[in-house]
Amino acid sequence: MTDNNLLRMLRGQEVNLHDIDPGLHRARVCIGWEAPEMDQGFPVDLDGSCFLLGRDGRVRKDADFVFYNNLETDGGVVRHYGDTLTGGEGDRETIDIDLEALHFDIEKVAFTVTIHNSEERQQNFGFVKNAYIRVLNLDTKAELARHDLTQSAGSDNAFVFGELQRVGMGWRFKAVGQGSAGGLYQIARDFNVNVAPL
Repeated sequence: MTDNNLLRMLRGQEVNLHDIDPGLHRARVCIGWEAPEMDQGFPVDLDGSCFLLGRDGRVRKDADFVFYNNLETDGGVVRHYGDTLTGGEGDRETIDIDLEALHFDIEKVAFTVTIHNSEERQQNFGFVKNAYIRVLNLDTKAELARHDLTQSAGSDNAFVFGELQRVGMGWRFKAVGQGSAGGLYQIARDFNVNVAPL
């Protein structure tokens, strides 16, 4: 068992998951946050998503965008367990990935969290607290890596929390923690998803 203090990663850090756990075959990625139920008279709804990316940093097809309206891809190789409408203690949204079954041309899986209808409701991550992403071995439930977003989010309404990156026959996790102001729509377009405004 790895010392839990070593699992907490700073922005930009990377860790080889198979060095920590050579028996890793399937990963569970959990995302959590705390946020008020209402802000300026509107509900606060954060959404976790992931994008399966090729070497060029883009999706191969629109179905490689896994989110609340597309909960799985490639026959369940990647599976999202649904939208949580409120933020509180503990994991809020969960995505499982069969790493060995991911198609060979998937080089990276990016995990994002965005605020639903953020521009219309004028909401941002400034009031979101204790946001994090953690990676588990799905079979053993052992936590392998964790990144807590501690920096000020300012006016950002979208974040790439972290990435799984293919390394030879294995995978590493990178703590990204990169914010932007374009919401889920802009992130999806940046990853080349043909998506209508959300």
